[in-house]
Amino acid sequence: MIRILIADDHAIVRDGLRQILSGLPDLRVTADAASGYEALKRLEAGDVDLVILDINLADQSGLEVLKQIRQLYPALPVLILTMHSEKQYATRMLKAGASGFLNKGSAAEELVVALRKIARGGRYITESLAEQLVLDIGQTTDVAHERLSDREFEVFRLIAVGRKNKEIAEELFLSEKTVSTYQTRILEKMRLENRSAIIHYAIEYHLV
Repeated sequence: MIRILIADDHAIVRDGLRQILSGLPDLRVTADAASGYEALKRLEAGDVDLVILDINLADQSGLEVLKQIRQLYPALPVLILTMHSEKQYATRMLKAGASGFLNKGSAAEELVVALRKIARGGRYITESLAEQLVLDIGQTTDVAHERLSDREFEVFRLIAVGRKNKEIAEELFLSEKTVSTYQTRILEKMRLENRSAIIHYAIEYHLV
């Protein structure tokens, strides 16, 4: 039996996933969480074999939670299940230690295949993403947001959804001054003029 933790900030998604997996003999949802803090607390109980993790959580990003899981539970498989674009997020999440990446628009059958594969120690990405990664090999890309470090990308993402510096500081456990410094670096690296430009960029590249 594969025991699964679902970490997603929408109750309807958690309930839907429970329903999808409820009739399967080898997969069982044993815990769920709406926030990164809740997810990590659930993992402390030690009754989880696999995590389904969204990029957006109630208190912090899935990327930050993934990094914490990797530090605390290096061998624990994590499937990223999100509504965000594969091309824009998958590479960063896989580099951070995700075992697989799947869009929420995928069929239930594909979700089950992905869960079973990563539970056996494998990796899972969709055919379309695999093709894109192959096409990218050997090509020089200069997409502005890919110049950002993971922490800069997290600040960028929060600015893009309209969070103020104070809110970002609280969510990422930083000082407002540090957030302001990150914002300056982001604008410089991406050659953007202001916060509004960040929002427009994120919309254009389907990052929000």
